[in-house]
Amino acid sequence: MASDPQVEYSGRSPMRSLMGIQILGTGSYVPDNIVKNEDLSSLGCDPEWIVQRTGIKERRHAPPEMATSDMAYEAALRALDDAGVSKDEIDLIIVGTFTPDSATPSTACRLQNKLGIKCAAMDLSAACAGFMYTLVTASQFVSCGTSKRALVIGADLLSRVINPNDKRIYPLFGDGAGAVVLGPGTQEQGLVSYTLGSEGEGGDLLCIPAGGTREPTTTETLAANRQYLHMDGRSVFKWAVRVIADSVTDVMKHAQVTPDDLTLLLMHQANVRIIDAACDNLGFDRDKIPVNLDVYGNTSAGSVPIVLDEVHKKQPIQPGDQIALCGFGAGLAWGSAIFRW
Repeated sequence: MASDPQVEYSGRSPMRSLMGIQILGTGSYVPDNIVKNEDLSSLGCDPEWIVQRTGIKERRHAPPEMATSDMAYEAALRALDDAGVSKDEIDLIIVGTFTPDSATPSTACRLQNKLGIKCAAMDLSAACAGFMYTLVTASQFVSCGTSKRALVIGADLLSRVINPNDKRIYPLFGDGAGAVVLGPGTQEQGLVSYTLGSEGEGGDLLCIPAGGTREPTTTETLAANRQYLHMDGRSVFKWAVRVIADSVTDVMKHAQVTPDDLTLLLMHQANVRIIDAACDNLGFDRDKIPVNLDVYGNTSAGSVPIVLDEVHKKQPIQPGDQIALCGFGAGLAWGSAIFRW
């Protein structure tokens, strides 16, 4: 772990605007298999303790034959259907994930093949901030005219990278994917304000130590469980509370809006106590911050687009509505934005 775990949000990252884009459709997918807190009692986990500390009651785990690209495919189909866009119209795919099917080829290329289309495709790795990074990246392609229809996906299959014997971490995470289809919009639509940032000095607080070029997988690393996610939960929690408050405040200030002007704040679903702290620190009404981590857990890059899809399907976001989005996590990295529908 890092020698000094007290990594603080040191902002302020540059504020930017990127207009002329719109979200044409949303979609999401979670596996059918429900794993309740009671199902984890064999790990020595107290079901009520999990709820009290995190707000999580259950999560979804993919079956052995399912990979990240399979979840991304299902979410993509639903987003395309919602958008009324055919697969052949897609000219760019970006998948935000840190749990790819394999190191190479990319999960995006596997998805492109599953969809049966020819287009540019690439992965982007920013862990729990992955969807925010992919959204901004794809928006740049659409804004400058090099993409007409972009498929943007956040997907992670975390049950494969968490030690099932780690009762501190294993109950926190689930599997899932969310997607949006982007296209050109009016100059009143798009990212009114956004910021992306990273603080790599805190990277060891939330990481998978082995499996890369710095520490290749060996029998020794496998015996030490270094192929699994390691987390200093307390330090990451404190950092997350600070980065949410400061980065969301920054994008609201840049967009010249207040919480009253915003329809929703869609946050990465990591811990209900982080969400509650954000509500208090930012002055949002609690009903403007939807929560689904109680049934899905932390799905990393999947969490923001999943909650976006669920909200939009339940009560469609209207043209002109402004929503705040915030993703944060390993890296340490974050992305916050004000998006006008």
